[in-house]
Amino acid sequence: MANLSGTLAILSAMFTPAILVSACSSLILTTSQRLSRSLDRQREVAQLLRQNQQQALTATPDPAEHGHLTQQLRFAIRRARLLQRVMNCLHFTLSIFIGSILTIGVFELADFSRAWVIAALSVIGALLLLYASVLLIRESGLARADVAEETAYLTQFTLADQDRVANQ
Repeated sequence: MANLSGTLAILSAMFTPAILVSACSSLILTTSQRLSRSLDRQREVAQLLRQNQQQALTATPDPAEHGHLTQQLRFAIRRARLLQRVMNCLHFTLSIFIGSILTIGVFELADFSRAWVIAALSVIGALLLLYASVLLIRESGLARADVAEETAYLTQFTLADQDRVANQ
């Protein structure tokens, strides 16, 4: 019975970091999707900007549209860079938590008692997870500013159209 109790204690100790691995993996998945959408947006805006520049060769370009597209491209680039940092941090965090699980198992098998190592790995992993969360909050702020700029740009045309209809 003592062996079963010891084995259950080891499994319990390994289970907590496993939950954090699962949480970290979920964040990696959603951040990867956000990065993919950000890169798609960056490509789309770059293509629109190229088209705008090609139109400038044959017609008078719209400086407001060019400025808007340039601003949108800057937002997309900043978001992609920030999301890449988040991905790096999350992958490093994941490796720390997996290292915690492995360390717990090895220490228990070798009957090596260095609880401070496991605690240090867990604290480092938690701090990295916190840092990744802060970066994701910053990225969300960039996304909000991007949407606000896009909305303001598109609203000016809607308001101009409403004024034209009202004056007719």
